[in-house]
Amino acid sequence: MDNIFEVLNNFNFSGSYESHIPYGSGHINSTFLVTYKDNGEEKKYIVQRINKNVFSDVDKLMDNIFGVTSYLREKIKASGGDENRETLNFIKTVDGKKYYTAKDGKLYRAYVFVSDSVGYNSADSAELFRQSGIAFGRFQKLLADFPAETLYETLPEFHNTKHRYETEFLPAVEKNAKGRKNTCEEQIKFVNDRSAYCSRFTDMISDGRLPLRVTHNDTKLNNVLFDKNTNKAICVIDLDTVMPGLALYDFGDSIRFGANTAAEDEADLSKVGINLEYFKAYAEGFLSQAGQSLDQAEKDNLAFSALLMTFECAMRFLTDYLNGDTYFKTAYPEHNLVRAKNQLALVADMEKHMDEMKAIINSL
Repeated sequence: MDNIFEVLNNFNFSGSYESHIPYGSGHINSTFLVTYKDNGEEKKYIVQRINKNVFSDVDKLMDNIFGVTSYLREKIKASGGDENRETLNFIKTVDGKKYYTAKDGKLYRAYVFVSDSVGYNSADSAELFRQSGIAFGRFQKLLADFPAETLYETLPEFHNTKHRYETEFLPAVEKNAKGRKNTCEEQIKFVNDRSAYCSRFTDMISDGRLPLRVTHNDTKLNNVLFDKNTNKAICVIDLDTVMPGLALYDFGDSIRFGANTAAEDEADLSKVGINLEYFKAYAEGFLSQAGQSLDQAEKDNLAFSALLMTFECAMRFLTDYLNGDTYFKTAYPEHNLVRAKNQLALVADMEKHMDEMKAIINSL
């Protein structure tokens, strides 16, 4: 980053500059770990360049993040927790703004680095996955009274499965822009045969049967920080997609990502299925924190939410494949089709095990 010192000098960091290095493996924002010294004590900060191509309205994005993290700090402090480790702490610029606009027009934000923490890209044990459930369940619990309607919807219709089906998937099939329809007729039929799934949650929202919540919307394992000594979950990170939604979205997408017995682009579908041990572990962690704040309709639909979020993801992969791979990054021409087949195989396996999944939730 050529203008690093211009950027750093415009944030309220304490002490004197020591060093900076590229940090993390994110694909959206460029990230740096910056070290300062303050009276002999090392102070570390994260500085990120915000991707304006992905997040077009940065004011709304940062308003959401500051609003949620400020609220979390107060709730954590009031409950006797460590507000400096259990949520991200964003730093304003020297002139009191939530992000800095550099002379070249690029946008930057900063927050305090969470010390003695580690992240993981995949769960190698049920216990680690349970800990991520604790983290996202605690996120829900702490924000249960936050007025979700005051947040901006930075990614409109993001988990509106009915919208994804009617406004994106069906037109992609009809248009057949890249002539790929004949290579995925079976998958298209699978989706169409289950189109009734798409309106289940949207209908319940319309009828007032599901409450609007603050949702993270990207509940992958690598968006949780763990204590490097105990491996206990510390806090939830990557709050760019925080907005109003359903708690079910966050629970379901965690299961989709973490309880698949194979990677989401595994081509051998015989390896794909729902890991019920991991499902139970995550549900235990999540409900141990969020259980008291969820209503009965939410609890009744937790198992189905895993199926629906997987179905929605499969539909998005298939839509992108039909459109010519314009959204998701691909490594080879059939990559999105392989992903879609994988996720649809997971949907089929969840359908077979839905009674067991519901029984696990009820037992908790």
